[in-house]
Amino acid sequence: MKKPLLLLLLLLLMVFVTACGNVGDGQASGEEEAGASWEPEEPIEFVAPAGAGGGYDTTARMSAQAFADAGIIDQSIGVVNKEGGGGAVGWSYVAGLESNPHHLFVTSPPFLLVPLNGQSEYGYEDFTPIANLIADYPAFAVAADAEWDDLNELFDDMKEDPSSITVVGTSSPGSMDHVAFAMLAKEAGVDITQLKYVSAQDNAGLTQLLNGSADVFSTGVAETAEQARAGNIKVLAVTSEERLEGETLEDFPTVTEQGFETSVINWRGFFGPPNMPEEAIAYYEEKFKELSDSEEFAEIRQQFGWDEMYMDSEETKAYLDEQNAEFEVILNELGIED
Repeated sequence: MKKPLLLLLLLLLMVFVTACGNVGDGQASGEEEAGASWEPEEPIEFVAPAGAGGGYDTTARMSAQAFADAGIIDQSIGVVNKEGGGGAVGWSYVAGLESNPHHLFVTSPPFLLVPLNGQSEYGYEDFTPIANLIADYPAFAVAADAEWDDLNELFDDMKEDPSSITVVGTSSPGSMDHVAFAMLAKEAGVDITQLKYVSAQDNAGLTQLLNGSADVFSTGVAETAEQARAGNIKVLAVTSEERLEGETLEDFPTVTEQGFETSVINWRGFFGPPNMPEEAIAYYEEKFKELSDSEEFAEIRQQFGWDEMYMDSEETKAYLDEQNAEFEVILNELGIED
């Protein structure tokens, strides 16, 4: 009797241990599944809210290329252009993709300026910040034979009669090219309400500078390098605190070395639709940090004269809050704010 009873007890013990093990495995499996990181399940779309060839388009395409070349994201990434409204058409498109984690768009300071001007129903608070990636810089150029050799000489003349000097930019009044120049002019003591700014949104700004119909070209630094190298224009200043690296770019004087405290950054970063899942935000934050740190993207930054400026989602949101307040002030002084 004792032996069969002992065998029965051993059998029951084995069943109990096995059952407990299965429960433990099930809990571990469930916990592992719950904690699993999100990954894209379909191709990713990068939206450039402007036409081909501009800063948005270049940033989106170079980022997509570097993600693939460095093997950071396995899923394919396509770039689409949504042109119009200074970016508003692209933002409206993404706003209609609420919570979809497979669509991101690249943007920059007009993301703040255009809504402040009353030209878009969507503002930066309506989207999901993912990460800022780079810093680009405005530059102020004049014709090679212009009378001014630095920014202070230009502003000295403008303080006497601001409207006698025509400033041309690609962006609309109240957007980046206008505001960047106005911020420096304000620090120099120019009456910025009298600035004569004209918009050449058909990319004719350089032509107007070279044919004499404009005196100063406010633009991105990348748009000046080739003409400066050819000796057709001279760059009076770039808005970076330190000189940029690279052929020709390293010759451009900064606003800082000319005594200005204002430093204008044309940041570029990526945002997603409203209400993106937290796990998707975390995924993209990590991937964009890897991209920023990669050799592949370092080469791209050097090629285009960009500086590294990675910020995660929370840092990007805080930075935009601060910059939005600054832009409100300058637009109000220009009499442009909605």
